[in-house]
Amino acid sequence: MIHARVWANWDAMTAQRSQSYAELMAWMRELAGVKLHADEEERIRDAADTLVLATETGGEVDRALADVEDLAAHLVDTGRWEPDTARRLVDGVAACGPEPAFAF
Repeated sequence: MIHARVWANWDAMTAQRSQSYAELMAWMRELAGVKLHADEEERIRDAADTLVLATETGGEVDRALADVEDLAAHLVDTGRWEPDTARRLVDGVAACGPEPAFAF
Protein backbone atom coordinates (compact mmCIF):
# COMPACT_ATOMS: atom_id res chain seq x y z
CA MET A 1 0.00 0.00 0.00
CA ILE A 2 1.36 3.42 -0.94
CA HIS A 3 1.35 5.91 1.91
CA ALA A 4 -1.20 8.72 1.35
CA ARG A 5 1.47 11.45 1.40
CA VAL A 6 3.46 9.69 -1.31
CA TRP A 7 0.37 9.17 -3.46
CA ALA A 8 -0.73 12.81 -3.10
CA ASN A 9 2.70 14.09 -4.17
CA TRP A 10 3.52 11.45 -6.78
CA ASP A 11 3.47 13.94 -9.68
CA ALA A 12 5.91 16.26 -7.90
CA MET A 13 8.62 13.59 -7.71
CA THR A 14 10.63 13.98 -10.91
CA ALA A 15 13.12 11.44 -12.23
CA GLN A 16 15.98 13.80 -11.31
CA ARG A 17 14.75 14.20 -7.73
CA SER A 18 14.20 10.47 -7.42
CA GLN A 19 17.73 9.80 -8.70
CA SER A 20 19.18 12.37 -6.29
CA TYR A 21 17.34 10.68 -3.43
CA ALA A 22 18.60 7.22 -4.45
CA GLU A 23 22.19 8.50 -4.68
CA LEU A 24 21.93 10.17 -1.27
CA MET A 25 20.54 7.00 0.32
CA ALA A 26 23.35 4.91 -1.21
CA TRP A 27 25.93 7.33 0.18
CA MET A 28 24.19 7.26 3.56
CA ARG A 29 24.53 3.46 3.64
CA GLU A 30 28.29 3.90 3.17
CA LEU A 31 28.44 6.34 6.09
CA ALA A 32 26.12 4.43 8.44
CA GLY A 33 27.74 3.69 11.77
CA VAL A 34 31.11 4.98 10.61
CA LYS A 35 30.77 8.71 10.00
CA LEU A 36 27.30 9.29 11.41
CA HIS A 37 25.46 8.41 14.58
CA ALA A 38 22.02 6.81 14.28
CA ASP A 39 20.19 10.01 15.30
CA GLU A 40 22.13 12.00 12.69
CA GLU A 41 21.26 9.46 10.00
CA GLU A 42 17.61 9.75 10.98
CA ARG A 43 17.68 13.55 10.72
CA ILE A 44 19.17 13.36 7.24
CA ARG A 45 16.70 10.71 6.07
CA ASP A 46 13.77 12.70 7.47
CA ALA A 47 14.96 15.81 5.65
CA ALA A 48 15.49 13.95 2.38
CA ASP A 49 12.03 12.36 2.67
CA THR A 50 10.49 15.77 3.28
CA LEU A 51 12.20 17.28 0.26
CA VAL A 52 11.60 14.46 -2.20
CA LEU A 53 7.87 14.46 -1.38
CA ALA A 54 7.46 18.25 -1.36
CA THR A 55 5.50 19.98 -4.09
CA GLU A 56 6.87 23.46 -3.38
CA THR A 57 9.52 25.27 -1.39
CA GLY A 58 9.04 27.03 1.93
CA GLY A 59 7.78 25.83 5.29
CA GLU A 60 8.73 22.18 5.80
CA VAL A 61 11.34 22.25 3.04
CA ASP A 62 13.12 25.27 4.49
CA ARG A 63 13.08 23.77 8.00
CA ALA A 64 14.41 20.43 6.74
CA LEU A 65 17.25 22.11 4.83
CA ALA A 66 18.11 24.32 7.80
CA ASP A 67 18.32 21.26 10.04
CA VAL A 68 20.70 19.51 7.63
CA GLU A 69 22.80 22.66 7.31
CA ASP A 70 23.00 22.88 11.12
CA LEU A 71 24.01 19.22 11.34
CA ALA A 72 26.64 19.67 8.62
CA ALA A 73 28.09 22.69 10.44
CA HIS A 74 28.20 20.69 13.69
CA LEU A 75 30.02 17.82 11.97
CA VAL A 76 32.65 20.24 10.62
CA ASP A 77 32.93 22.26 13.84
CA THR A 78 33.58 19.12 15.89
CA GLY A 79 36.24 17.93 13.44
CA ARG A 80 34.31 14.83 12.41
CA TRP A 81 33.85 15.89 8.78
CA GLU A 82 35.72 18.00 6.27
CA PRO A 83 33.89 21.01 4.82
CA ASP A 84 33.71 19.39 1.36
CA THR A 85 31.95 16.33 2.79
CA ALA A 86 29.49 18.52 4.67
CA ARG A 87 28.78 20.51 1.49
CA ARG A 88 28.16 17.25 -0.36
CA LEU A 89 25.60 16.30 2.28
CA VAL A 90 23.73 19.61 2.12
CA ASP A 91 23.78 19.66 -1.68
CA GLY A 92 22.66 16.03 -1.83
CA VAL A 93 19.66 16.65 0.39
CA ALA A 94 18.79 19.89 -1.41
CA ALA A 95 18.86 18.09 -4.77
CA CYS A 96 15.97 15.92 -3.54
CA GLY A 97 13.68 18.93 -3.29
CA PRO A 98 11.64 21.06 -5.64
CA GLU A 99 13.22 24.05 -7.31
CA PRO A 100 14.67 26.32 -5.92
CA ALA A 101 15.49 24.27 -2.83
CA PHE A 102 19.18 24.18 -3.62
CA ALA A 103 21.48 25.36 -0.87
CA PHE A 104 23.79 28.27 -1.49
